[in-house]
Amino acid sequence: MLARPSSGERDSLPGQGGRQSLAARRRRGRRRVLAAFGIFLLLASLVIITGLRQSAVRISRIETADPSTESIVRAALDGYYAGIIPRDSAFFFSASRVRARVMAARPDIAAVSISRSLTSLSVTISERVPIARWCGLSPLAEEQCYIFDANGYLYAPYATTTQTVQDFTVYAPLEGSPALPLRATVLLAEKLPGTFDFARRLGTLGSPVTYIHIRDDEVDDMLASGTRVTYLFGQEQNAYTELVSASPNVNLADGSFEYVDLRFNGKVYLKRR
Repeated sequence: MLARPSSGERDSLPGQGGRQSLAARRRRGRRRVLAAFGIFLLLASLVIITGLRQSAVRISRIETADPSTESIVRAALDGYYAGIIPRDSAFFFSASRVRARVMAARPDIAAVSISRSLTSLSVTISERVPIARWCGLSPLAEEQCYIFDANGYLYAPYATTTQTVQDFTVYAPLEGSPALPLRATVLLAEKLPGTFDFARRLGTLGSPVTYIHIRDDEVDDMLASGTRVTYLFGQEQNAYTELVSASPNVNLADGSFEYVDLRFNGKVYLKRR
């Protein structure tokens, strides 16, 4: 009878060792391919990074009408992303970053337009229009005055040389009760156009408005004659209609009235001096 081969003898059967060496060769081949691919990626990355750092593909010229804006833009383009890719790369340039930097440094700017070619950048700014001046919450506690735009945004200190669209002073609360007025917004600024229009119409009745005091839901318009006109905030048209109806008995130009109260629909309350 033929004896069964032992386990050791089975492991050394012809062809068994060949199959094992083939699997090992395949593993070694895969490792070589992966290593070669890794080296290729490393070399390709080095070539790309070196290429991105060349002056031919970096923004070198900045065109703007304002020298201070140019310095802000250059600061925004300074440095590298992750310490590798330059921020002024023509391929990785971030317009949003430049725009945010300029508007953060210049609160007087309303919008920033950016266009570029391969190595140059054109930056155009639109400045805010000074509508009127804000000088605090109340004329009894006047603060440093600031000018604000059509959205009620306080963006710069007021100076006597500043030309505003409206000549009167505004006293009003600010959104969120900020610690500093600069960059704050007048509360309910969307209602201000109607408030300003009412003040201008008051001026046609004999005396211009010197200041507007907005407090909660009421507005005081102080005239140059010394008369105060009070009405409900946002109800300018109704207030003006009531005032015109009472105008034969009301002289706003001579200061003979301490106040005219238009807060009550269909009624006009007066107080003579």
